[in-house]
Amino acid sequence: MERLSHLLSPLDIRGLRLENRVVMPPMGTNLGAKDGTVSDELVAYMKRRAGAAPGLIIAEIAAVHESGSLINTELGIHDDRFIPGLARLARAIHDGGARAAIQLHHGGRECFFHLSEGRALGPSAVPSLIYGVAPREMGSEDLGMIREAFGAAAVRAREAGFDMVEIHAAHGYLLCQFLSPLANRRQDEYGSTMENRARFVREVIAEVRHRVGGGFPISVRLSVDESIRGGYTTEDILPVIPGFVTAGADVIHASLGTYGSPAGVTSAPVEFEPGFNAWRARKVKEVVRVPVITVGRFTDPAMADAVIARGDADLVSFGRQFLADPDFLVKARQGRDADIRRCIACNQGCIERLMFEGKKVRCAINPETGQETQYPKGPAASPKIVWVAGAGPAGLTAAFEAARLGHKVTIFEKEAKAGGQIRFAAIPPFKEVYGAWIQWLEQKVRQAGVEIRTGVEMSADSLEKGRPDHVIIATGGEKVVPPIEGIDLPHVYDAWEILSGMASPGRDVLVIGGGLIGMETADYLCAQAKTLTVVEALQASPVSKLTSHGYMLHKRLRDAGCALVFGGTVTAVMKDSVSVLVKGEERLIAPVDQVVVAVGLSPRQGLKDVCERLGIPHALVGDASVPRRIIEATEEGARAAWGV
Repeated sequence: MERLSHLLSPLDIRGLRLENRVVMPPMGTNLGAKDGTVSDELVAYMKRRAGAAPGLIIAEIAAVHESGSLINTELGIHDDRFIPGLARLARAIHDGGARAAIQLHHGGRECFFHLSEGRALGPSAVPSLIYGVAPREMGSEDLGMIREAFGAAAVRAREAGFDMVEIHAAHGYLLCQFLSPLANRRQDEYGSTMENRARFVREVIAEVRHRVGGGFPISVRLSVDESIRGGYTTEDILPVIPGFVTAGADVIHASLGTYGSPAGVTSAPVEFEPGFNAWRARKVKEVVRVPVITVGRFTDPAMADAVIARGDADLVSFGRQFLADPDFLVKARQGRDADIRRCIACNQGCIERLMFEGKKVRCAINPETGQETQYPKGPAASPKIVWVAGAGPAGLTAAFEAARLGHKVTIFEKEAKAGGQIRFAAIPPFKEVYGAWIQWLEQKVRQAGVEIRTGVEMSADSLEKGRPDHVIIATGGEKVVPPIEGIDLPHVYDAWEILSGMASPGRDVLVIGGGLIGMETADYLCAQAKTLTVVEALQASPVSKLTSHGYMLHKRLRDAGCALVFGGTVTAVMKDSVSVLVKGEERLIAPVDQVVVAVGLSPRQGLKDVCERLGIPHALVGDASVPRRIIEATEEGARAAWGV
């Protein structure tokens, strides 16, 4: 049988031929213009992903009514003035060889600005789980207005050249709110039972079908489980899904989760296995006879092929994988699986950057994503000799990008192996994919012709003798050793010694530092230590529980019985105990037979002064500038290379 024969087989949906079963689902980008129109950046981003010719690309959410827009850069489809821009977007997808859909959306009670102005709509006046503010309960006129808005938006999508529309009834937005007992407390024909709560969704589907006619496919994206206490379950919603098909749905896109779902399962973190949600798609297939799309951390085309072969789903959504490597499908077709850059589910550039920072989409391991209009194609007009100090994520990314542009690149890495901090970050539970990524990146750097000199530190002497044209300083950080009495006792280790196996875990362990290094080291120790305490000087954890990985990390430590002490300062380390100052009171923690120091890093910047003295152009990137996350390291490394 031909490799990937199921995934790469065509599928007809209401007369629309999809050339394969790969779907790029709708993902927010913040790349739209501030008036809700399509920008050049968004067209370039979408064109880049369409180039691999997946079967279907569903463009990101588009507001069907002004009252349902989440942010000013959300695409609009509630007025004819948006049609020309949307047509550009559809053409960009078609030009790459994919079929084009767009997702019709209304945010309901999750529209912050409308909530703050008292104009947000919802099925009931029940506060948003995120913002804590209640919308206005929709009356009959509101219901009619929004039904018509979805129908009119679908017509505009068709006029703009899209091949299909998707109705967004998932993830805690308006239509999902109607389905949810948490948001819908109505006692009329739109509430009180699941059948009634599904009525408005059926009416919206029927309105869209009426407006676009019989020859235009409609997908409905559902959270097949709300994945939150008090929300509906898979078994609750299955009986009403056939009614959506009767109303006019041609495809069911089986997602899960809602606003407030623990661990952010809508963009599942690394703790979730790839394909973890496929069984729910199979449950949907058991009750309907239309194609079902599954989604859930897919990165491997072979796994997706097996899902389709088993009959769990008819199509597979690769969401964040399209950000990590827009060419993954091309590589899969060519049998180049080892060349695929696989998403590590860190959520730093695609979720956290958008939701918590209000910035445009990026990918922590692919610096091209979201910067397609700026990404230099090369080659450089004047190739240079570039030296890179450090082979961590910043240095390796800088080296690859510089070599890609035609420069002659050499990396100097003082350690025996490349990888930097990622070599240690990959050791705690569920983090193996980080190690696989850094090995992939090192391999790509070597294939690009870069010489990596491990065990060799760049120095003032080597710089003075070699005189490279440009230096990128990615030397990372120095381990911070706090000035604590007893910090030099023999049972005190740093986190790196524990994670590397240089020191065996103790029985009763205290970790100094509750940042990501400390928390992940504690996570590693949980399975081996009898008692475990983490002491952090800040009053609240630096690892936010609002992030998906942060939530899972806190939960595992709590479930394992780890004591988290915030607002605590370690004042002394003794032979078998530790003294901690908490809210002005001295507390003795005992027994303690091992202390692990994980208070972070300080920038290592010595080469900056050397380059300045020698007059060598240089850039300081990653932790060598300020210790932060992978996304800052890779973006700064890439930009430094682009600026050579």
